[in-house]
Amino acid sequence: MSSKSNHATEGEIQQEWVQIQKAQSNRQEFKPLYQRYHEGIFRFIYKRVADESLTADITSQVFLKAMQKLDGYKFKGVPFSAWLYRIASNEVVQHYRNVKKTRVVSINDSQLDDLAEEVSYSDDRHQLRDKMVDCLNVLKENELQLIELRFFEKLPYREIAEIMGLTESNAKVKTYRITEKLSKIINEKN
Repeated sequence: MSSKSNHATEGEIQQEWVQIQKAQSNRQEFKPLYQRYHEGIFRFIYKRVADESLTADITSQVFLKAMQKLDGYKFKGVPFSAWLYRIASNEVVQHYRNVKKTRVVSINDSQLDDLAEEVSYSDDRHQLRDKMVDCLNVLKENELQLIELRFFEKLPYREIAEIMGLTESNAKVKTYRITEKLSKIINEKN
């Protein structure tokens, strides 16, 4: 974007469209778009929730959805940020809907099995799966998001790290610690 104003020139919008097309064919090319808009999206969300940790979580969700839906992005001659801000707005609205009721974790059996493989448990695997759903509700939002990205969305640690603002090794360590926490919670329920 032009440093002289907040409005993009026609040439800047065209250059951005080229970058989006690259990102549509190779998700690693999304990084320049992420770097360009992360701070602005973060500020936009922070103004609506006034909680830095929650803002970081919602911002991560915005960019995850943007990456997941990038193939469906349609160029309309406006900056890519307009699409990101719309996703961010929807995520903030969704957050406020969710806080009025208990969060529900929707997962299928194969996703649960993948997570169960990482959890130490001494009893029957079928009992583990039943307990696992209850235990996921005990996790903090950012812990649950990390588990969702890794085991339910099946994202590599590299992408998880970029989405959550961590290093790749930190994402691995945090995931390991969360699975250990789940193991402890589950085994205490025996």
